[in-house]
Amino acid sequence: MNDSIVYALDFDGVLCDSAVETAMTGWKAAGELWNDMPKAVPTILIDQFRAVRPLIETGFEAILAMRLLFLGETVAGIYGDYATKSQRLLEERQVSTDTLKHLFGATRDRWIAADPAEWIAMNPLFDGIAEKLRRLGKKSPWYVVTTKQERFVKQILQAHAIELEDEKIFGLDRNLSKPEVLKGLLQSHPAQTLYFAEDRLPTLLNVRKHAELDPVKLIFALWGYNTPEDKTLAASQPFMLQGLEDFLEA
Repeated sequence: MNDSIVYALDFDGVLCDSAVETAMTGWKAAGELWNDMPKAVPTILIDQFRAVRPLIETGFEAILAMRLLFLGETVAGIYGDYATKSQRLLEERQVSTDTLKHLFGATRDRWIAADPAEWIAMNPLFDGIAEKLRRLGKKSPWYVVTTKQERFVKQILQAHAIELEDEKIFGLDRNLSKPEVLKGLLQSHPAQTLYFAEDRLPTLLNVRKHAELDPVKLIFALWGYNTPEDKTLAASQPFMLQGLEDFLEA
């Protein structure tokens, strides 16, 4: 065990390729708010969702993204003014983000209860990740730091025969920002080097705003939910840019 290094790993876009499942859950949930949406999601909208996925910080936003795509918004149009268009949907439907979070989680729970095998199949780990995590568990302490609800992280990891203690999964349920989680991990591992792997450029840029997080080594996951523009900008930052084949291989 290499106790000199600790890893904090984002989940969606770093460990798990959940874009299709997130799109489908978002569609199912949106159908409960807007009754003009058909039960089955068109395949083309799932493809378009994958293109806008880098904009989404927390899963419940898929409800809004799928609604925008259903209404005919283009990928470019959503990128152009995502915040305003999302806020307009909330106001028109008179729902809060807390309501969407609950609805998104409950929709997932119903899907899992009805067909757990299908739900797991829609949440594959990226190629080689399961083996990397099993090796990592024998070498270094590691945590999941995510905006996903913790029970879903646990179910996906267990389905791939990866055990991680509940106290090492920091998800939406804890109501902590990623910088807050990282600050806590630095305090609990004062003599160790903390690495944080993330695929969303805005998240890493936000971490850099916190001077007390300067000791954290930041890994930008090139295989995740980011754009060519994100990759170009990330290259100008003091990040470790890694491809999937190099991830967790140090």
